[in-house]
Amino acid sequence: MQAKQAEHQPMVSLRVDRPCRPPEWAVLQQQLMDDLNNAAEAFVERYVQPDGTLLWRSVWPGMDGSDDPYEGFMNLALLYILGGHSALYEHARKVFDGITWQWTEYGQIYREFDGYYDWMHHGEGCLFFYFLGLADPESLKDRQRARRFAQMYTGEDPEAQNYDREKKLIRSPINGSRGPRFVMTEEDWITHRGILDDYLPPFEDLTGVDIASGKCPWSDDDVFRDIIRKMNDRMAKGDVPLNLNATSLIAHAYMHSGDEELIRWVVEYVGAWKKRAEANGGIMPDNVGLSGVIGEYNEGKWWGGYYGWRWSHGLFTIVEPLTNASMNAVLLTGDRGWLDVARRQLDLNWELRKSSDGRWLVPHKHLDSGWTDYKPANPAYPIYLWTVSMDPQDLARYDRLDVAEFYKEIEIPIVSGRNPHTGKETKHYIANTVPWFEYIRGNDPTYPEKILKANLALVQRQLDKMRSPEGDPEGWVSDGYNLQELSSIHKWQEMCPVYPEGLLQLTLGAPMHISHGGLQHARVRYYDAAAGRPGLPFKVSALVERISDDSVTLTLINTDDAEEKEVVIQAGGFGEHRFTKAEALDECGEPAVSVQLADKWLLVQLGRAAGARMVLTMERYVNPPSYATPWSRRDAAPLIQSRTIT
Repeated sequence: MQAKQAEHQPMVSLRVDRPCRPPEWAVLQQQLMDDLNNAAEAFVERYVQPDGTLLWRSVWPGMDGSDDPYEGFMNLALLYILGGHSALYEHARKVFDGITWQWTEYGQIYREFDGYYDWMHHGEGCLFFYFLGLADPESLKDRQRARRFAQMYTGEDPEAQNYDREKKLIRSPINGSRGPRFVMTEEDWITHRGILDDYLPPFEDLTGVDIASGKCPWSDDDVFRDIIRKMNDRMAKGDVPLNLNATSLIAHAYMHSGDEELIRWVVEYVGAWKKRAEANGGIMPDNVGLSGVIGEYNEGKWWGGYYGWRWSHGLFTIVEPLTNASMNAVLLTGDRGWLDVARRQLDLNWELRKSSDGRWLVPHKHLDSGWTDYKPANPAYPIYLWTVSMDPQDLARYDRLDVAEFYKEIEIPIVSGRNPHTGKETKHYIANTVPWFEYIRGNDPTYPEKILKANLALVQRQLDKMRSPEGDPEGWVSDGYNLQELSSIHKWQEMCPVYPEGLLQLTLGAPMHISHGGLQHARVRYYDAAAGRPGLPFKVSALVERISDDSVTLTLINTDDAEEKEVVIQAGGFGEHRFTKAEALDECGEPAVSVQLADKWLLVQLGRAAGARMVLTMERYVNPPSYATPWSRRDAAPLIQSRTIT
């Protein structure tokens, strides 16, 4: 091995020539990448038409649905970012534009963004858009869209006045490119009626509905009309914590533009919610009126808002957007103190715990009668916080839960279904955050091989299902309004075979994004230097073995015995960190070569069939986050300015 300053790259380089027999995990990574590439091609061929639109019905009612096709195909872009075939980017681009056009024609999308819906579903639908930022930051279309979408939430868009700059609130839980939706219709909710029959009633005073039953017959016409009336009276106006997921959209726009006004908006908006919690004794209220008063349309109650403490998911629709927003604020400002916004809610919730059968349970809902729905706390949230903070206190927040062993078991989830142990819904096959965490803290050295084998089994299972009669789109496209037929909007997610959870965790050194609109944070990411594109080069495997506050330990293996490879390692998923030193270790774990650097990029030249374990020291959250790649042009095409028509 030898180190030198690369002549053809404005970055420090490290050369690795020591032969290395590929370990099992490295071989499995290549097998999984091959299977995922092939599965993606089969998936596109099965469900996508030549113009990028999807095989689907001619009519789609209600405000729901545009998020689901984006979710079904978003991993085409994600796999490309990890190093999948170049064709994946072309597929992703074509399908994204096809879905955008198609759901515009249905009526859900307007000006290329969802006309109106909530930020659970906006967040899900935007993931595809965020991945495209990582895939090609120079895309004029995407940069233009990022600015325009952000303006819908900063108060700059005259047609979408979602944000009240004076009160520092988003004006409705239902919002989008058409602005706040203060009055919802029965047609808006038609596609949810069959699904919501099994959920808790949204109100405790619905005629003929017993809240103690835990269910509510939305399919009953009289009950449905009563729900819509009460929603418009009590839920449709004012702000809710779920809207904090919009901070990902604003951070995304910043990473395309570098416009510091967007940072100020995130700090202002997250700070406003922080103050509301402080004014409410520390507990985050779930509804704030247009005047800024907590409980303004809800008899002064801080619970009972849209997707809040009572309906429909309780705790996770409070803590999850707080976690996303806290992480986004840290990313944009470098101030890890913003994590306290989410930590405070986790701690208060923990204080309300009670013991049952030797396990601690925490309340997930608050009704008029008080706290209820006691269940084990989800251990994923302190894990996400710890990956950002590396603070022992966040580690303690995880350890205090005494996490059950079944959480630590590798799971191949059933169709975005519910974990039989916890009742927790699995989304996007993000099922193994806890097992990865146990690995990265040194408790399960066999995790890489196990998760890769589990992912290989998942890909094959999904391909079998996709090719079965259940996966035949001809059976989904009826234009009827039967409630069961309307639920088929989720079919693309249920059939998708492109789920690279293990590959992402092991190579990026981070859990997968939070499914309802979280950015894909990472300790490192990679570029193929020869191809000038994101992702690991063909036949190169990577394993992040350890992360600490100021370092990452990883192994790179070139499994190709015929060609050398050049890999650029980036400090942070968005270049927010800075490398200060790189060491390549010998067989005994001692430094064989060491280089000093002060850059977010390091070029590693891998000889044929060569590999090395490396320790990269870094300063974290010291760079402005950006989608820029090592080859990004400073003279990128300027954004298009629309003419003013009078």
